[in-house]
Amino acid sequence: MATLATPILANAPARAFPAKPVRIIVPVAAGGSADKLARTLAQKLGERWHQTVVVENVAGASGTIGAAQVARAAPDGQTLLLGGEGVTLNASLFKRLPYDPNHAFRGVIKAVVSPQVLVVRPDLGVRTFQDYLALTRRQPGALALGLPGNGGIAHVAHEMLARQLGIEVNYIPYPGGGPATLDLLGGHIDATLITLAAVTDYVRTGRLTALAVTTPYRSKALPQVPTMAEAGAPGFAVESWQGLLAPAATPSEIVAQINRDVAAVLAEPATRQQLEEAGFVVVASSAQALDETLSKDLPRYAAVIASAGIKLN
Repeated sequence: MATLATPILANAPARAFPAKPVRIIVPVAAGGSADKLARTLAQKLGERWHQTVVVENVAGASGTIGAAQVARAAPDGQTLLLGGEGVTLNASLFKRLPYDPNHAFRGVIKAVVSPQVLVVRPDLGVRTFQDYLALTRRQPGALALGLPGNGGIAHVAHEMLARQLGIEVNYIPYPGGGPATLDLLGGHIDATLITLAAVTDYVRTGRLTALAVTTPYRSKALPQVPTMAEAGAPGFAVESWQGLLAPAATPSEIVAQINRDVAAVLAEPATRQQLEEAGFVVVASSAQALDETLSKDLPRYAAVIASAGIKLN
């Protein structure tokens, strides 16, 4: 399996960085967890670099439109992708992409990991994960489950859950976690499976009811919420990640600088506390570690997607 990073020549010329405003492309609609992370990083990096760092939400086609913009960008570190599992999921979900998913990007840093959390509107009458299973079995396909992206990690994770436990729901795809959450709050859908950090405040204030998280560990942000493995899905475990990627030919010295600076931002006590209270787990990996994650996830998710029969084109 080819890696997603193209080797960089050791004698690549050094370049001043950042030489102009930096763009962070978020390939989903505003308001979700990816958007929150990108804006936190943009503010802090702008202060550190004495340069403007702009967050641009480029939603559509399950994140491939925004990813394509970064793949086509100059490999100078000035255009970055706030990415996650979608980078590898889309390689199996789409027959054709406007970029080569195996070679278009190189990892810069895995910033955070997070559970996905299953949440419902309080007036649904569902209080526990077992209640949810009972409802979906009693009325197969009736429950409207919003997805923060067709074919995204939430879609794949719920398909894994559905196949393990024999349940059926009606998937309603959205261009990001923000719009899905707004429709859930408005009572237009019944539930969503979403990155925890997108809904922690709504759970704490009782506007949404959290049933279970997908990781094998509970979140420190919402420790009362059980894992799916604890609540009735033995062995179930899915952890999502978010971080920065760059065009594959971006010089190693620029990648190393961005990695160091983002890691320094994430190490700031106030920033770490803000992210962890939202439901993220700060990891601040090396660029190489993110490249390894990308390479390992390609075959892993390809097998799940093929087994579930999920296709987008």
